[in-house]
Amino acid sequence: MIHGKTILIVDDEPRTREGIRKTLEGWSAGRNEIRTAASGVEAAEWLKEQSADLLITDVRMPEFSGLSLVEAVQDYPSKPVVLIMSGHADFQYAQQAIKLGVVDYLLKPIEKEQLIQTVEKALELGEQQRRIQTMQKLVDPKLLDARERGDQRLNPQISEAIAYVEVHLGEPVTMREIAELLHLNSSYFSVLFKEQMGINFSEYLTRKRVQRAKELLVQTAMPISEIAEQVGYQTDKYFIKVFKSLEAISPSKYRHSITTQENK
Repeated sequence: MIHGKTILIVDDEPRTREGIRKTLEGWSAGRNEIRTAASGVEAAEWLKEQSADLLITDVRMPEFSGLSLVEAVQDYPSKPVVLIMSGHADFQYAQQAIKLGVVDYLLKPIEKEQLIQTVEKALELGEQQRRIQTMQKLVDPKLLDARERGDQRLNPQISEAIAYVEVHLGEPVTMREIAELLHLNSSYFSVLFKEQMGINFSEYLTRKRVQRAKELLVQTAMPISEIAEQVGYQTDKYFIKVFKSLEAISPSKYRHSITTQENK
């Protein structure tokens, strides 16, 4: 079970709302926070001030429907994963909601076992989406631009050079070494690389190393000195200097900032 999550249940029917709350509180055993709202309006106001990891909402509610609520949360800074509840007659609404990004729907009356299974799957999906968003934050825009340029018209020799860098990132790679491997003059290789990728080889290599370092900082508990070695720097002091020059923050502070965002 995923712990430490906030689940918001929205239904204007007290019996349904409380039944779901009790079922989820029993399943959660205090490991997650289960909140309720009696209307779409109340839920929308609550979500403006606080964040939920999972929103479970009825489709049909007076004043502010479940669909209106789903549409509203699309613009919120912290968007929850959404499950909707509906009766047989609301199937069309359920289809509309799924188009809005709702991950699943629960057909009333809801069986306890099905509710728990669907909630567990939705929270797992939310975790996956969070991890993807975190990885997207790690991407260096200049490397992304370089890759997009390269994808359009990449010279086979430059493609080979990029593949070599990827494999040997933890080693003392030099432009001269790669040019020799490709049987090219260093100056020609330098000009060709810049022309194809939009940045020079030295900057590309540095950014690739820092990119890999960011991934290791977020995905592992590896010490900074070990990460420095893994990405091709002989001393952690020099690695920290290079990292700060690109990210304007030290590796340890970077790790802390991303981890803090993930846990919010």
